[in-house]
Amino acid sequence: MTGRGQGSAGDLLELVRSGRAITRGALQQATGLSRATVGQRLDRLFRAGWLREGAGGPVDSPLGGRPSITLEFDDAHAVVLAADLDTRHARAAVLSLTGELLAEHSGTLVIEDGPDAVLGELGRWFAELLEKAGHRAGEVCGIGLAVPGPVDSESGRVVQPPMMPGWDGYDIRGRLARSFTEHTGAAAVPVLVDNDANLMAYGEQRTSCPDCSAFVLVKVSTGIGAGVVVGGSIFRGIDGGAGDIGHIRVGADALCRCGSRGCLAAVASGGAVARRLAEAGVPAASGADVRDLLTAGHPEAAALAREAGRQVGDVLATVVTLLNPGVLMIAGDLAGTAFLTGVRELLYQRALPRSTAHLDVVTSRLGERAGLVGAGALVVEYLYAPERVEERLAALGV
Repeated sequence: MTGRGQGSAGDLLELVRSGRAITRGALQQATGLSRATVGQRLDRLFRAGWLREGAGGPVDSPLGGRPSITLEFDDAHAVVLAADLDTRHARAAVLSLTGELLAEHSGTLVIEDGPDAVLGELGRWFAELLEKAGHRAGEVCGIGLAVPGPVDSESGRVVQPPMMPGWDGYDIRGRLARSFTEHTGAAAVPVLVDNDANLMAYGEQRTSCPDCSAFVLVKVSTGIGAGVVVGGSIFRGIDGGAGDIGHIRVGADALCRCGSRGCLAAVASGGAVARRLAEAGVPAASGADVRDLLTAGHPEAAALAREAGRQVGDVLATVVTLLNPGVLMIAGDLAGTAFLTGVRELLYQRALPRSTAHLDVVTSRLGERAGLVGAGALVVEYLYAPERVEERLAALGV
């Protein structure tokens, strides 16, 4: 049981949501609480609309009797809003509490326009999406936002983001909460902000590889970043800077957007490949353009993507040796056969065989929706954590 050792209503909900205990009898065994106390605490969760009874489960007693009634998390009592910002494009969605996408929108949203304009527009998108999904704004329990920069998870503010001019230290949570209220008329809800690669990794690990205890996702688009999930939780470092592999020095002289020279992102990102293609007379201005060329089978784009993959694979050999992950997932605009081939060539050449013996190197399963799924999951895990459940139930008066 948890460190509190109390078997609170929040603890019972966590046991049910995780599937570790889904009957009243199983909850008694897991917590050591009496039948009456379990019943009282479950009653609070039923009155809040967070639990429901399911079908009859197995008979608890070896002597037979009526089947026990199973308990289920009721994901119909609220919805989550999520958005994933890239440098010139964004996606937003309404999700159920179990991660099902109920409505989705994507479109142009230029991050260099600044946080006030971008977050204001997201509020309008959210209002339209709720109408499309057939849900009231009052049903929203929280908002999750993925951004292409390092985030201090305590404050929700980005810290010196190379690709987000004008956003450093900005109160993203407060502005997005106000924008939601301005466009929907509903009360403000909690807003959680995290790095896009972190949330992509979180979404992919929970959906595709839930049993993997050490998971790494590398996003290669306009820039390069990595998300690390260890023991089911995002590893952020002390102030949100973990995974920023795009700014590891690789010995080249190319100028990076961060102001330094020789960063991995300056030579191997989608933006860097696009610049090299443009210099060769191939129209390309962004990682998205490179992706389109790769999809069309453009030979020069494929050759440069493979070269970029080799440069990234060289860095990932160190990452894999350090973290010993079970899954290394490549995502983003360059996540195709050519780039993946280059990654594997250098990774397996440079990393110790011991580090790669049980490693799966794969591409994204959720694709462009990974950040949305991860942002939604982040909100749900935050709001339904045992200690927060107690606060929310008290606020509801149950």
